[in-house]
Amino acid sequence: MALKATIFKTTLQIADMDRHYYHDHRFTIARHPSETDERMMVRLLAFSLNANDQLTFTRGISTEDEPDLWQKSLSDEIELWIDLGQPDEKRIKKACARSGKVIIYCFSDRSSPIWWQQINGKLKRFRNLSVIYLQADATRKLGGMVDRQMQLQYSIQDSEVWVSNGEESVEIAVTEWM
Repeated sequence: MALKATIFKTTLQIADMDRHYYHDHRFTIARHPSETDERMMVRLLAFSLNANDQLTFTRGISTEDEPDLWQKSLSDEIELWIDLGQPDEKRIKKACARSGKVIIYCFSDRSSPIWWQQINGKLKRFRNLSVIYLQADATRKLGGMVDRQMQLQYSIQDSEVWVSNGEESVEIAVTEWM
């Protein structure tokens, strides 16, 4: 018997001082059975860092042809492609060819630097690619904030993010590798 996705009701209150974006978002998010709490919370963080009315969650982890999040134009062209983790060069090349902008969020303190060292030189040709590293200890703390009904506040300023659920908060440094 296949496991089903776990459903979470989520409210995000985003105050992004860098982009002058102040908005609340309410949605239902599904966590794939193979997805960890930490990864799901990094998806929410990636949404908050790039939030706008056209940015949406995709089928993500269960679909090879889609990123974790994307923003499409009215003519169905992919404007922004957001992946999490450490995709291979082939997937990155495909994403850069299909989208106006690609962002990869890495969050593992052990494997991300090794992945980056191995793939870094191969990615320099992609002008529409950004690679962002999120501190692993902070993303693990985010994973501990998971609840079936979440109300999260995101304050973003100067490459720092403060996430709070009303009881605890986490500060996350956003480091641009590329």
